Amino acid sequence: MKMTMPGGNFRAALGLGLGVLTGCAGNVHARVGDSVGVVDRPPVSQTNAFYVSNRAPLEPSRLIPLPIGSIQSGGWLREILQRQRDGLCGHLGEISVWLEKDDNAWLNKDGKGQHGWEEVPYWLRGYIQLAYIFNDPKMIAESRTWIEGVLNSQRPDGDFGPDQKFADDGSRDFWANMLMMYCLETYYEHSRDRRVPELMTKYFRYQLTVPDDKFLTHFWQKMRGGDNLYSVYWLYNRTGDPFLLRLAEKIHHCTANWELQTNLPTWHNVNIAEGFREPATFFLQSHDPADLRATYTDFHLVRTLYGQVPGGMFGGDEICRPGYSDPRQAIETCGMVEQMFSDELLTQISGDPSWADNCENVAFNMFPAALAPDMRALRYLTAPNMVVSDARNHSPGIYNNGPFLMMNPFSSRCCQHNHSMGWPYFNKHLWFATPDDGLCAAIYAANEVTARVGDGTTVHFQEDTRYPFEETIRFTLRAGKAVTFPLYLRIPGWCPAAAVSVNGRKLPVTPAADQYARIEREWRDGDSVLLKLPMKVRVQQWTANHDSVSVNYGPLTFSLKIGERCVRRDSTKTAQTDSGWQKTADPSKWPAFEIYPTTPWNYGLVLDANHPGRSFTVKKLAWPKDNYPFTPAGAPIELIARSMEIPQWTLDRYELCSVLQQSPVWSDQPVRRVTLIPMGATRLRISAFPVIGAGPDAHHWQAATQKTAGDGK
Repeated sequence: MKMTMPGGNFRAALGLGLGVLTGCAGNVHARVGDSVGVVDRPPVSQTNAFYVSNRAPLEPSRLIPLPIGSIQSGGWLREILQRQRDGLCGHLGEISVWLEKDDNAWLNKDGKGQHGWEEVPYWLRGYIQLAYIFNDPKMIAESRTWIEGVLNSQRPDGDFGPDQKFADDGSRDFWANMLMMYCLETYYEHSRDRRVPELMTKYFRYQLTVPDDKFLTHFWQKMRGGDNLYSVYWLYNRTGDPFLLRLAEKIHHCTANWELQTNLPTWHNVNIAEGFREPATFFLQSHDPADLRATYTDFHLVRTLYGQVPGGMFGGDEICRPGYSDPRQAIETCGMVEQMFSDELLTQISGDPSWADNCENVAFNMFPAALAPDMRALRYLTAPNMVVSDARNHSPGIYNNGPFLMMNPFSSRCCQHNHSMGWPYFNKHLWFATPDDGLCAAIYAANEVTARVGDGTTVHFQEDTRYPFEETIRFTLRAGKAVTFPLYLRIPGWCPAAAVSVNGRKLPVTPAADQYARIEREWRDGDSVLLKLPMKVRVQQWTANHDSVSVNYGPLTFSLKIGERCVRRDSTKTAQTDSGWQKTADPSKWPAFEIYPTTPWNYGLVLDANHPGRSFTVKKLAWPKDNYPFTPAGAPIELIARSMEIPQWTLDRYELCSVLQQSPVWSDQPVRRVTLIPMGATRLRISAFPVIGAGPDAHHWQAATQKTAGDGK
């Protein structure tokens, strides 16, 4: 069982040598007419000629993001984006009180108004991406209304947006502006409107004048200064203004210290998911491997303490608490999308493919279940083991006090808006340009990418796949003329035996997990590349969480298929206390739902003593007609498992599934066949299973299941 947490292939950054960090190509095998091989990172011996890369003295770009519109999704991902456009994200302006335009501080020149904090940019950074993905005139016009308001809001001192100051010391709250800069960056990529870098330049000059003791004060902005830092580098790479590097040093100095080694400056789950990347971002300027290493250390620390669960996240509820690390502890939807975005940016910064592994883990296994299948409602908290989704107050079993497990479109002031960026940014980071004027397929889903490569020729790759539900990915090139350039294909950490073919000829390389296959050749119109990522069942033991196990097949984790009964509720009567909606918002059009189980959920797995992975039968089903595989009815793959009910494992006094017992667990119930389906398809789920200790197969299962201490991998 291979460790798949980010950093497994980044030993250079952990002090074991600098070969990987400096871009060692390694194991390149030449053939007549082609250069094929494997690399740990794309080399940085040159700079991409067509896309904005890091400008000296920043670290050279490992991977370079493509402009918005370069990647058009297909398959299940396009279906998700369409549902998001037609669902809550696309219509949140009709619901959210914070998106009302009257007396909104984001639209007022003086920055004053009844509403004006994080909600607008949280929503807009996903909404504007969707607008450009679908080239939707109505959405583009709506986005432009907010962008124009922001561009017109700049004041003589350079500040812009809502004029938010803290009452106790009069210092400025810069947090919401950090989010809005992402929206401006997306708009600029599409429009090339010079007002964007002009506004950002004036604003950053203003920030540089703010005394350090008045800069990034108070909790949220201090924890999340890395977002401000990223946008400073974004602008520096386009203008080269030296003062921006001084501001970057100031931001790093004033941001919370994310380099504590054995602790974090906060245990708030969303702050962790986005704040932990700040040292790696500053590494671009400092060139100090310790800064890069700190981000890896933070990632591992939180997962060692609270992340002994499947799905790529950690069980913090809103705030991680000692003694609360069971798989029933949940994660905010905000935390999921921020983690995915951090993984995408860290893939770009470091070139380390294991960050893309984690992004896929969250995107395929945790994130889909946080939303209703029609994308018209979401819940604040989702857990790997979750057998009820209702409006009850489950505190202190979970940290939050209120109806935080409810599917409600009117609820959760932050996640209601912030969920919008998850899938659009996922789509944006499927591909990157590389320093050697090539392309890198970093995250896999059906799509078509358009990019300039080699001598400047524009090419199109059509990527056909049903990954992660199938193991083959085919790339077909369309190009007006022959052109030479390198193509990089990420090999996931779970796949030790990938195979690559070009035009039907298998290449003589065997890329290892968490590497890239690199193919440089003269490409011609119609060329095809087939990447095969063989999948098999793997049983993963979580030694620090009662020796529970999860079941994986390729990048997918599987959960018990539980019958679901949905009960419709009034969204206004089951919303959280900090929620707000417009007077004209119609709760009958946007209902809330509770979800209850209709079948038993308290099963433990009976595993083969010597070969745990052989305890399951893989069953392939027809692809769903609606092209949406993330529902119990639409899941195209199932695992059949042997199990036994555990009568003593019940709901506890907080109406949550009781914490796991130590495996192996005793049961006197008969062995039954149960069905497991992909974790992302289950709104109710058991994903971390007890192992049954009754019967000859179970007594020695631990000896046959490879263990690794601490990280659960």
